[in-house]
Amino acid sequence: MEQSENLVAKSGKFSAYLAAIVVVFIWSGWITLSRMGVHTNLTPYDITLLRFGTAAILTLPFSLRYDWKSVKWHQIMLVALGCGFPYTMLSFIGLKTTKAANAGVLVNGMLPVIGLLFTILWFKERVSKMKYLAIFVLLTANLLMANLASSFSASYLPGILCLLSAALVFSTYMAATRRWGYGMKDVIAFVPLVNAVLFFPLWLMNPSAILSSPAQDVLIQMIYQGVVVSVFALLLITFSVSKLGSGPMSVFLSYVPVVTAVLAFFFLKESLSYTEQAGIVLCSAGLMIYAKS
Repeated sequence: MEQSENLVAKSGKFSAYLAAIVVVFIWSGWITLSRMGVHTNLTPYDITLLRFGTAAILTLPFSLRYDWKSVKWHQIMLVALGCGFPYTMLSFIGLKTTKAANAGVLVNGMLPVIGLLFTILWFKERVSKMKYLAIFVLLTANLLMANLASSFSASYLPGILCLLSAALVFSTYMAATRRWGYGMKDVIAFVPLVNAVLFFPLWLMNPSAILSSPAQDVLIQMIYQGVVVSVFALLLITFSVSKLGSGPMSVFLSYVPVVTAVLAFFFLKESLSYTEQAGIVLCSAGLMIYAKS
């Protein structure tokens, strides 16, 4: 019986690791596609509406069957907005002035550091010295990836602050999901709907280019942002956090800058410097250290 339970536990962890790896590729594609999207006629408000509006329509059957009477609204709002339009709007605004590779660094590269703070301060858990080392290596790698000296200037500061704020907001979502035990059925029922309802008035108050944009641009954003990211990836992240915890998931997501840099190299023609290449190697080493700690 004990051996059978161990096999089930190992199988669950393997599935969670696999889900986390898939999310890394989805998130990297999201950053790359968002970088492309904000340089089309579509505004950040348009992309956000397409993302959550599409997701809300797809998940409406789950929302209608959800037990709203037992809802703890302060928890739901924190979880929903943590991975919702505040996160996406901050990311889109930052992507206006920041390379996709650097955006991946500032958002996802900072997740292990912020996740560590949540682990210590909110969950009161002890962290091994090897995990501290791994997070230090990951942070160093991501700073190399950012290539601060040549990539950023004072004019980029607002974008940088927006991306760092996006990292804090998303870290809150992962920690809150774990803290309050929300599962896949919960987040799929309320996250898209809450964000679509709350964001729609904001969209109405801002200029829109949806009707004047090529149908191809709109459909790409609807499919990837609204289906792949807001539904599929959301389920995978929630599953991985429930099995592994928010700390390990944030470490996986810290590899997003590496994959983003490669995708940006091929699709956005953003070159990779030697420093960025060194950051990729170091980031891989940090992940290996964390996995063995």
